[in-house]
Amino acid sequence: MEIKRRSRHDWQLFTGFYDAEGTYPELKAMQVTELNALSVERRYGTVIRAGISVATTRIPNDGFDALLVSCDGLGSFVNFANRGLPSACLCFTPLRAVYDSEYRVRHLSRNPAARALQAVAAAGYRRLDKRAWSRYRHVFCISNEVKRRVLEGGLCASERIEVAYPGIDSAQRQLSDRCESFFFLPGRIMWTKNIELAIDAFRRFRARVGTQFSLKIAGMVDNKSRGYYHALRQAAGDDPSIEFVLNPTDAEMRDYYSRCYAVLFTAFNEDLGITPMEAGAVGKPVIAVDRGGPREIVVNGETGLLVEPHAEHLCAAMSKLAADPEESRRLGLANFHRSKLYTWERFIGSIDGYFDQLATSRHSHPEAQTAP
Repeated sequence: MEIKRRSRHDWQLFTGFYDAEGTYPELKAMQVTELNALSVERRYGTVIRAGISVATTRIPNDGFDALLVSCDGLGSFVNFANRGLPSACLCFTPLRAVYDSEYRVRHLSRNPAARALQAVAAAGYRRLDKRAWSRYRHVFCISNEVKRRVLEGGLCASERIEVAYPGIDSAQRQLSDRCESFFFLPGRIMWTKNIELAIDAFRRFRARVGTQFSLKIAGMVDNKSRGYYHALRQAAGDDPSIEFVLNPTDAEMRDYYSRCYAVLFTAFNEDLGITPMEAGAVGKPVIAVDRGGPREIVVNGETGLLVEPHAEHLCAAMSKLAADPEESRRLGLANFHRSKLYTWERFIGSIDGYFDQLATSRHSHPEAQTAP
């Protein structure tokens, strides 16, 4: 959405699945073409059918010069049926069930009966995925964590990879002077966010410290995460200090960010983590799990605290900030200043810079162009 809005190039958005009510409302004003209504269920048969559909889908390429594939899994398969255009990748992560070891371990612990099937499926997927990735001339990874997964998976040579951090809208960067006694955990409510860790830690924190703090958990719940959400409600029990806010508006989310004491980020091995950036945009400290992408955003002891993914460690960090408001404010202010590093202008500049060079090369050597 930001690329289409801010780039100096003209873009057309294509997707295999478009849930207009479950994503950014601003997309409704943009031309989004749903090529085929793919299922987003995570069953093996469904994923295989989706992969075949992506691999055989031709994108209408009237007048287009290049293809930018937004990928966190099957997206690269679109390269098989669309060889007429130079292809680049905007990689949020290669498929985590295959290329993220911690994700695989947790996924199999939730589905132990699928271990043999997963091994066979992963081996076949890797072979196809490497062929699809061989079409990319350039890859933008949203973090060094994602770059590491790409390199370890043997998907792309390092010299073709560029790390480009997504940004924060400068209009939303405003230091907040509000501070209320609640920890805020924002983001999609799904199992990869490890929200049960926050609930466990917060209940220990309340029992041990006995403060008036509360915990607010706010985010979207899609159909495949309903069971997980109900399990979280059971874990929270009848504790009135733990509040769930489902499908909040952007305005509500900004209000929670601006009023909270600190932001929690408990995802077990996140690709990047926009949440710490958004917390910094309003001057709030972050307590994050010391794994994956958040290590690149949160500077331990300077803009927030990085902790081991255990309830006792998270509880101790919450207790430390609650007992020292001055330290909490210091970390939040430092996070505000660090958030200025992450701008859409810098991100779009990387994207546009590559496609400027590509356009120059194609126009300078028309005999090397591939016919659409």
